[in-house]
Amino acid sequence: MNYKITNGSVNYGAETILEEINFDVKGKEKVAIVGRNGSGKSTLLKALIDNELLSEGIGEEKFSVYKESVKEIGYLKQINFEDDNITMLDEILKVYQEIINLEKKMESTVIKMQSDTSEQLAKEYSKLHDRYELLDGYTYKKEYETAINKFGFSNEDKHKKISEFSGGQRTKIAFIKLLLSKPDLLLLDEPTNHLDITTIEWLESYLKNYPKALVIVSHDRMFLNKIVDKIYEIEYGAITEYTGDYEFFEKQKRINYERQLKDFAFQQKEIKRLEAIADRFRYKPTKAKMALSKLKQIERMVKVDCPNKYDLKTFKTNFEIKVESGNNVLAVENLEIGYKDVLSRCSFNLYKGQKLGIIGSNGTGKSTFLKTIVGNINPISGNYIFGHNVQIGYFDQQMLGLDQDKTVFDDFYDEFPELTVTEVRNSLAAFMFSGDDVFKQIKMLSGGEKVRLSLSKILKRGPNLLILDEPTNHMDIIGKESLEDMLKTYMGTLIFVSHDRFFVKKIADSILSFENGKVTYYPYGYEYYLEKRSEETSIQIQEEKSKKAKNQSYINPLKEKEKLERKIKKLEEEICKKEEEIAIFQAELTKEEIYSDYIKVGEIQEKIDFLKSELENSMNSWEECQENLEKLI
Repeated sequence: MNYKITNGSVNYGAETILEEINFDVKGKEKVAIVGRNGSGKSTLLKALIDNELLSEGIGEEKFSVYKESVKEIGYLKQINFEDDNITMLDEILKVYQEIINLEKKMESTVIKMQSDTSEQLAKEYSKLHDRYELLDGYTYKKEYETAINKFGFSNEDKHKKISEFSGGQRTKIAFIKLLLSKPDLLLLDEPTNHLDITTIEWLESYLKNYPKALVIVSHDRMFLNKIVDKIYEIEYGAITEYTGDYEFFEKQKRINYERQLKDFAFQQKEIKRLEAIADRFRYKPTKAKMALSKLKQIERMVKVDCPNKYDLKTFKTNFEIKVESGNNVLAVENLEIGYKDVLSRCSFNLYKGQKLGIIGSNGTGKSTFLKTIVGNINPISGNYIFGHNVQIGYFDQQMLGLDQDKTVFDDFYDEFPELTVTEVRNSLAAFMFSGDDVFKQIKMLSGGEKVRLSLSKILKRGPNLLILDEPTNHMDIIGKESLEDMLKTYMGTLIFVSHDRFFVKKIADSILSFENGKVTYYPYGYEYYLEKRSEETSIQIQEEKSKKAKNQSYINPLKEKEKLERKIKKLEEEICKKEEEIAIFQAELTKEEIYSDYIKVGEIQEKIDFLKSELENSMNSWEECQENLEKLI
């Protein structure tokens, strides 16, 4: 697989979005596209899908698009389902529509063959059967069942309507469909949005081992660092290639900038020296030739451009706490949260200056916990008490406090009517709303812009306790880094929910984990949490092994390993034998003396069906033995 764009560009009307695209992905490369919000990352993905968007760029090379073995491109950008009222299984089965149609045609043809022994009908069945095998018709059910299970869905979930699933679950369903379609080139636009940490970790492992080419647009730094081996950065309309992971990219970008800046300064100094010599001697007859040679030397130089400064434009604010809180900020005791049923129960104490990161799977109660302690939802039971002088600033990931029909200026000014127009504009400018931007209607803002507006209002009040629910959603990497820097220097107390592990690791000095039906408080940061979770997992594994050992007699691991290996070998021989027998019977169906006799066709088909049933049982036994063998190893 090879996909290469040389000297392309993308224009919308008179505006050039990307002016010189040189992009190449081949084999099994894992490629990331990074850049600021609005830089053109998603535009580049669209251009990879629809080459009609491309035109000649400003480079010297001839514009071209080269594709080799790129039959199908898979693209997951946003979650849209045609019908929310169908079940998850029906939605996933759309991927296999051709196989399902073939099954129906084959069944119908077999019935017809019992009364119609014509050669034409037998050939039709043979053709359908060959296509069915080519599409892996005999294994597709096991394939989608495995995928559904890996994404954490139960058997009951398969029969739920799409409308009953959360945003994160819908993302998983769409992603399952995309993976099962097996594209030659997989394009993912912010795939970790709405996914919890557990699923992100699994997805990292899956994509790292994805057998085909992959291109990802993401602002999740840890996610990129663990998957990609090449990065394209879009900055100021230009695309620069870096070979390596995200950490290497950051270092190399800094090195390249400093080197080019140094080379530019050296060359400018040399040009000034040569010009000074030429100016000094150009009017002296004996030195005029030398002066002219210096000017020609300048002309022959390959000019080094002054490097663009990093695009670091972001929000900045002098965040001041108006009133200090007491040392005891929040006490939570046996607090049960939920709507009708209890989602979780927790107890902990939070003290002045702490930065508590809340992590866990979707649907476990993280956001519900925040909504409970800010008074939006009543607790089911238990207590929570805020300390002396605690003033809360609450950021809701749904940003429900924004009036979509108001302008940015009016929305801010309505909350702070005591401010002058200049003070309002200065406050908004600190969050990158300047000029005519302040007169945009909120419904016209991007997700990142809405986050900045919400934060600008919260921080203007100067709370001493910040409660933030997924504040980094819709932010690019520079925005996340700015928020990280601000929160690190924040002198108040912080509670935040986030699935961005890099963000959690950098900010949190304590962790509240919602996992496996319970809430656990870890008094230190993310690294401590990972260490303890690893220890807990090891203890759990040991306990399960001990419990299993009590319920059965002692098993010699070496002997058990040898036993399983012998059984696996025997099963593999059985599977090969059954597959050969099935192939022989299927070949029989194509013979004229067979397909012209509907009784024989029915008998052979019955044998084939029986062998397939036995084959499936053998394959299931083989997988079970493999899993048991891996546990021993």
